[in-house]
Amino acid sequence: MFIRIFWYDPSLSTIPIDNFVAPVCLEKIGILFEDEFLLAINKPSGLLSLSGKNPLNKDSVHYRLAQQYSDIRLTHRLDLGTSGIMLLAKNKEINAHLTKQFQARSVIKRYVSILAGELQDSEGLIDLPIAKDKLLFPRLKICHQDGKSAQSHFQVSARLNQPVATEVMFTPLTGRTHQLRIHSQAIGHPIIGCDLYGTEATQKMALRLMLHAFDITFDHPNSQQRMTLSSPCPF
Repeated sequence: MFIRIFWYDPSLSTIPIDNFVAPVCLEKIGILFEDEFLLAINKPSGLLSLSGKNPLNKDSVHYRLAQQYSDIRLTHRLDLGTSGIMLLAKNKEINAHLTKQFQARSVIKRYVSILAGELQDSEGLIDLPIAKDKLLFPRLKICHQDGKSAQSHFQVSARLNQPVATEVMFTPLTGRTHQLRIHSQAIGHPIIGCDLYGTEATQKMALRLMLHAFDITFDHPNSQQRMTLSSPCPF
């Protein structure tokens, strides 16, 4: 479980400062696929995707891999608590090619998650706009007036007991920050283990965020072949 501490800069009055320091992550990054153009890795839960501004948050996926791959570039990110597959480019040109695919929304990502409580529907689309919450940084919020469009498709994989929970497969149709976490909260079923959008009870139900990037489908930047890479779910 990760705990964030906030303090207020008097000169900024109402803007809170995130003083969060990530705990040490001892798990190693797993290599799922590699060729001369790209790298697909399994990110452990508890490891930052990119080093933070705070020097105590230097350890990250990018920092570790840059020791071996001098021009490695993140094509997307996963939240600290999220585990699973990440796609990285080995040079600027490959990164640009993959970035265009993300922008065109031709990349398909799927996530396994365990939500608190029992979802009534076996499948559905969550279509709720997301905006920054200036008073509760780094949290975001659902806002129909100023929020950016965000859609998440879900399909129930299993219904669990003791405690009552629901395993779902998420397919985000957009890529907003915290999208799956805040969408789950918005429908009344927060992701178990979520420190930002869960209740005190649902946070204590797991030692980690129960969200895993299961697979990713994209066009290979050199061969143009459509390919899917996956990472087995650890929970």
